[in-house]
Amino acid sequence: MSLRIAMAQLNYTLCDFAGNLARIEAALDEAGAADLIVFSELCLSGYYPQDLVEEPDFLDRQQQVLDALLARSARSEAAIVIGAVTRNAGIGKPLHNSLLVLQRGRVVLQYHKQLLPTYNIFDERRHFEPGPAQPALLDLNGVRIGFVICEDAWNNSGADYAIDPVQGVVAAGAQLVVSINASPSNVGKLAQRDALFSGIARHWQVPLLYVNQVGGNDQIVFDGASFAADPLHGIVQRLPLFESVVATLTFEPDGAAAFARNGQPLTKAAPDDLPDSEFYYRQIVQGLRDYAAKVGFTRVVIGSSGGIDSALTVALAADALGAENVVAITMPSQYSSAGSVGDSVTLCANLGVQLLEHPIAELVGGYRGTFERDFGAAPSRLTVENLQARIRGTILMEYSNHFGHLLLTTGNKSEISVGYCTLYGDTNGGLNIIGDLYKTEVFALSRHYNARHGRELIPLAIIEKEPSAELSEGQRDTDSLPPYPVLDEILKLHIEGDRLRPAEYANARDFVAALQRDGQGELVRRILGLVAKSEFKRRQAPPIIRVRNRAFGNGRQMPIAARYGSGV
Repeated sequence: MSLRIAMAQLNYTLCDFAGNLARIEAALDEAGAADLIVFSELCLSGYYPQDLVEEPDFLDRQQQVLDALLARSARSEAAIVIGAVTRNAGIGKPLHNSLLVLQRGRVVLQYHKQLLPTYNIFDERRHFEPGPAQPALLDLNGVRIGFVICEDAWNNSGADYAIDPVQGVVAAGAQLVVSINASPSNVGKLAQRDALFSGIARHWQVPLLYVNQVGGNDQIVFDGASFAADPLHGIVQRLPLFESVVATLTFEPDGAAAFARNGQPLTKAAPDDLPDSEFYYRQIVQGLRDYAAKVGFTRVVIGSSGGIDSALTVALAADALGAENVVAITMPSQYSSAGSVGDSVTLCANLGVQLLEHPIAELVGGYRGTFERDFGAAPSRLTVENLQARIRGTILMEYSNHFGHLLLTTGNKSEISVGYCTLYGDTNGGLNIIGDLYKTEVFALSRHYNARHGRELIPLAIIEKEPSAELSEGQRDTDSLPPYPVLDEILKLHIEGDRLRPAEYANARDFVAALQRDGQGELVRRILGLVAKSEFKRRQAPPIIRVRNRAFGNGRQMPIAARYGSGV
């Protein structure tokens, strides 16, 4: 007996229960005559609702959606798989992260997630109690289906938890394993998932269906990339990355191939990854587009310095929101080069973005004069450098307040790591879209952006100029920092360590070891000291769209008032 399965890969807004219901119902319409329709983890609320689950009306609002879906399921023979928050009737945390199967107007199966991630960006044990170690099974059209939820499938090696829920459903006779997921995306994650789930299918000799959500929620972005895996061929079908889509497969338990689509057996492995720069491009564009829409902004404003960070931010924003919805402001001071203003003009002309000019030399002079008059001392060089950044930040916020644009800040991960930024100045903003890219990756993505568009939209003069904040005469980034190819390897090893992809980790480890052998151990210690001392800045910075495994924010939680070890 074959089974028609619809995979619903959708973009949810957190706790927009009415909107999420509309998305689910549209997907049910599109799924048509499927026997099993699978949605993703916590699809009713979106992932992750955080402390909103503690709001007194949360469960009542969710119940209204669930009731509507139960009523709809009464009019169909299909089994509908959803993710929802449910109440814990026993001891422990008050809630469960649950999978429900709806059929003929009833909940015919309820399963509580057993393995709750509490690491990196995850904190499910804050709200949820693990479910009992009992397999979730459903017999449908003569096929025995086993169900798990996301992290339940990530203990294949047995190294992280005492139980393996996949082993439990396989031992109970599952002919197909269905995993519902809310798996955030970062560079290398697609290949990591492919290897894990292909290995599970091969190890247990069981076909597997993986359904993920798509879209951005605050700092995290979901890539979708839902797939089907069989024991012989691995990943044989993948849904598009970063797109909402409903796709139907046929599961053939006794067929030569486990899955078929449109009558064609699926026996060829699907491609497994994107080049890094293309991944960064797509993740950031998706993240910005969803953040703006879900928060309620249609337009953004960006300070355009003529440097590569602001240029890339303007370019990505134009692609995400449309050039007509992006405003750039150049704010030259007495230290700004003519080339910086000219490069901003060229960039914005290439992109079709409006560029406004607001010189700040007079404002800087006024601040310096009144400072000396009222405090009896001329402001130091550092004070004047930071003053310029803060004046620019104030102008940008002034524009944002008056015209209603979301201000995008433009710091990269290298600079944010070592505090090479001005609090209440260039850190001002509502969102940072490149803050999880190291400086070397900013250069690479800028070149990729031009290649992707088939022409030099980001001027080569911007990409090739020596980086400078231009806050004092002749200032260069290398006055304060080592060259970025050196700095970035030190930072990668320190901030991400073995969370890096294996080849990237080995490269960073060997590079830093070579520095120390060459007598540059003091440089390494100085950089780590800057990272530690700059935590107070990062704590007050705007949210950053996450693209790497360990991003600043809830992915790296460090104290401010602490004595760091001798390595720092």
